Amino acid sequence: MSVYKSFAVVGGGAIGLPIVNALAAKNVAVILLSRPGSAQKTVPSGVQIVQVDLTDAAAVAAVFKEHRVDVVLSTVTTTATAAQKSLVDAAKLAAIKLFLPSEYGFVTEGHAEGLLAAKDHIAAHLKSAGIPSTRIYTGLFIEYIPWLVDYSSGSKIKVIGKGEAPLSVTSVADIAGFVAHVLTTVPPSELENRSLRLEGERTSLNDLAVQLKTSVERVDSIGGEGGEFKTALQLNIGSGGGSTGWNVVNKVEGTGSNAAGSGNALWPGHQWQSIKEVLKL
Repeated sequence: MSVYKSFAVVGGGAIGLPIVNALAAKNVAVILLSRPGSAQKTVPSGVQIVQVDLTDAAAVAAVFKEHRVDVVLSTVTTTATAAQKSLVDAAKLAAIKLFLPSEYGFVTEGHAEGLLAAKDHIAAHLKSAGIPSTRIYTGLFIEYIPWLVDYSSGSKIKVIGKGEAPLSVTSVADIAGFVAHVLTTVPPSELENRSLRLEGERTSLNDLAVQLKTSVERVDSIGGEGGEFKTALQLNIGSGGGSTGWNVVNKVEGTGSNAAGSGNALWPGHQWQSIKEVLKL
């Protein structure tokens, strides 16, 4: 049984707010940390929003201590990954029991450069600080599929490369529910310094065209707003990195607890949402 009683979520975006809601539904103490002047968030009653300079480790640590926080969950955006360093320093000052860095995407272990490598650097900083951590790999959010392939109703999807590599996808609701479930029911020994690999459904970029009832347009890159990021993600998928079981160093699929979807077992009996259900196809 979990011993964690108080939680601090940092960042109230696409995955942060759902996690706040899922934790609040478990009737545990939850606070949401945000930057001063950030947009107002709607949270469940009983959840306190604390505005604090997230780059000020001492100030953040003081908040953690005031609210007797056991677990810190960072959900900052990928482009703000490096900013987590001060959160780790704050967690060290406050003797936090468990830290969940902002992963919630593709496997980052072993990446030597780029945005995914920046996440791996945060994990290394946590280790050097002696703070137990849990990394949760989810693959692509199902809700982001149309965005990744530049799809709108009636259009083709844009795919870089062959589009045959396996891709793990998981819904936001399932991710948030899983996080709340394991943090309130699973013993710390099964969470500390572990990588949990989720997979709501296994697909490929080509298979997405079938589900969306459209065809594929082969491209060398994705243009427009966010195009560079989408291009990088598709290239990672094409290299095998779209699977939550991918071993970046050895370039093979993991087995056992390193296999795609192996983390699903920590939520026995749960029915994971499909692409068709989430996108209402």
